[in-house]
Formats: sequence, structure tokens, C-alpha cells
Amino acid sequence: MAFEPPQRLVRVLGETYGETVAAEWLGELPERTRTALDRGSLDAERVMAPGGRSSLVVLVRRSDGSPAALKVAPPFARPDREREALAHWNGWGAVRLLEGADEGGILLERLHPEVSLRSLPEAKALLEAAGTVRKLWVEPPAEHGFESVAGRTARQAEAMDRYRADATVGELTAAALAAREELVAGEAETVLLHGNFRQGKVLAGDRAPWLAVGPEPLVGERAYDLARLVRDRVEDLVAASAGASAARRRVNKLADSLDVDRERLRGWTLFRAVESGTRALTAGRRQDAELLLEFAGWL
Repeated sequence: MAFEPPQRLVRVLGETYGETVAAEWLGELPERTRTALDRGSLDAERVMAPGGRSSLVVLVRRSDGSPAALKVAPPFARPDREREALAHWNGWGAVRLLEGADEGGILLERLHPEVSLRSLPEAKALLEAAGTVRKLWVEPPAEHGFESVAGRTARQAEAMDRYRADATVGELTAAALAAREELVAGEAETVLLHGNFRQGKVLAGDRAPWLAVGPEPLVGERAYDLARLVRDRVEDLVAASAGASAARRRVNKLADSLDVDRERLRGWTLFRAVESGTRALTAGRRQDAELLLEFAGWL
């Protein structure tokens, strides 16, 4: 079986970590995948496409015939942190980490990758998402190696700073950066966060109806973890005549249902939308950038 990376993986790794670094690892990916399969005594069934944004996902069978999923990710995407978070959750609200892989891959219980919360009507999807993410917000393990919300967003803010003087997005960028400064200064909560939680990161399972996958774990306040969820299906919000009011209602509804401060959720939603929008501009994805920045302007 060929283990060629899906195009989405190639694009996202190149945008996030640089074309040179990404290309080097992607060139080694087929051999790395075969090595991980051999070491885990796994039989490959098929590669998931479009698959993950930071890893190759292969549906496999273990030596006893049971189904599983193998993730092969570059070391610079910190799969060790994902492994640490999944081990700490131990299947509570998240996909379960299985034995049988090594540093070359992460072996996970098999979920139903074609069925995410995005397959549900919006109101039901948000309800299920809230119930899932609530389970993930636990005390982090002692002496953990997770970065903080302040640390991760500091790097992002540095990359955004070039847009402060931009005639089109400068004012919005400045507002997002100011919101981050205020939020970080007032942050008092420290729980384990998924880091990239949204509807597409919650898949149907057999052990539980819905389980989170693909964490980019960090520690900090819960409002940060909800901010990406607020803008789910942003293309539908932007296309709707009442998109702006719907976005603000979503902020309030999620904040109230999970006992999170509305203004802190609004602030993190603003920052994360503008960060994603300016990153899309840098990568030349203008249409994506326009959607994200229009959404951010409503907040």
C-alpha cells in the first residue's frame, strides 16, 4: 500500500512549519509509516482522506484482528503532547490511546471518521459539543509539559503584529491584540484544554456516542477552548442575513451553558478568528481570510 500524504496535510504542514521542513518530513513519511506498522504488528486497511491536518491517519487491524487507527505525525507537531493528554483523559470524553505503537506513531481506538458533529443540525451539534468538551476540562497531570495559553498566543501575536499597519485589517488586528493582552493579564484558571476544539474534532464512537480527537493540548482557561467552536460553520453564518446577531447569540449561549464569562469568550473568539484570518492572508488563502475577518468584525 502506498502511504502518500493527502493534499490537505501537505498544505497545512507547509503553511504552519515552512515548506522546507514539511517537505523533508513528508518525503520520509511512507517509510516512517511502514516502520510504525511493522513495529506495532499492524495491518493497514486504508489511508484516511482528506485525513488530519498535522498527521497521516491510517485505519488498521491489530494482531488480534481488532480495529484501530494509527496516526503518524512529525515530531515538530508535538505528537508526544497529544499522547500525554490522551493518556491523562484515559478515554473520558476523548478517543482512547491504545498500546502497540511507539514514538513513530499513536495508536487509537477506531471511531467512525466519516461521522462528526458537523453531520448534525447546528443546535444539536453545539449541545453535543458542549457536553463533550466539558469532560476534557480537568486538572492537568503533575509536572506536565503542556504549554500555556499565554505562551502559545504570544507567538501567534508576534506573527500578527505585521498587520497592525495594514490599511484593511490593521484596526481589527490591533483590537484582537489588545483583547489578548487584557485576557492574559486577567487569566486565573488552569485546566487541561483540547486546544483546537470544534465540531469536526468530535467523532461518533461505539464506546460513547461522541468522542474528541486531535487535541493540540495546552493549559489555561476554558474560554480559550470554546473560542474556535463559536465560529464553526462560519461560511453559513456569513451567508445568513442575520449572521452577525447569530454569532453574538452563539457566544452568549455557549458561555452560559458552560458557565464561562461572556466577555472573556468574546475576546478569545475575536483573537482566534483574527489570528486565523491573518495567517490565511499570509498563506494566500484570501477567501478564507475574508470569511474569518468578516466574522471577527461582528464581535
